[in-house]
Amino acid sequence: MTMSLSAELWPDVQPETARRLMLAGVESFARRGYHATTTRDIASAAGMSPAALYVHFPSKAALLFAISKYGHEQTLSLVESVVARETDPVERIRLLVEDFVAWHARRHTVARVVQYELQALPDEEFEIVAKLRRRIEQVVREVVTEGAQAGVFTVGDPHTAARAVLSLGVDVSRWYSERARQTPKKLGQEYSELVLRMLGTKLS
Repeated sequence: MTMSLSAELWPDVQPETARRLMLAGVESFARRGYHATTTRDIASAAGMSPAALYVHFPSKAALLFAISKYGHEQTLSLVESVVARETDPVERIRLLVEDFVAWHARRHTVARVVQYELQALPDEEFEIVAKLRRRIEQVVREVVTEGAQAGVFTVGDPHTAARAVLSLGVDVSRWYSERARQTPKKLGQEYSELVLRMLGTKLS
């Protein structure tokens, strides 16, 4: 990832040095894991002195929290945007899965940190992120429930179905790389077909 990507990932984070540290944190956490990464590792990856990190983030945990919070806010915005612009449950799920999977593929390094280093957060920060996760799941569950009530989905428990839908997308960040044969967009389309079949939708 390049530093120009930092502005795209976190456009409202200022100053640029804070974004550079977040990008360096993502790269370091993804490579070594949160617990094995030191603040010196992060500062070095950002081309700064170790003390520079504490100017913007009081701790390594605070940096992880910023990365995780922004990542979850972006994915929540993504699913809410789909629901706001589409009313048909089948098309809602189709587009939601396409966008959700494509985001986790396109931003796989960031997404891997956001999704799989969550347990390293302190309790208070964890609860803030967990609330965002619950809201994402709630949006998907409401769409699944609406589709089931309309007779276009066949599911036993919308809660379990929503978790399964999201789990498929989240797992993409674990294995996806630039060497994957599918583009993020194509992968999203393939996953959306799989999810619709999983929900019992009859596809033409």
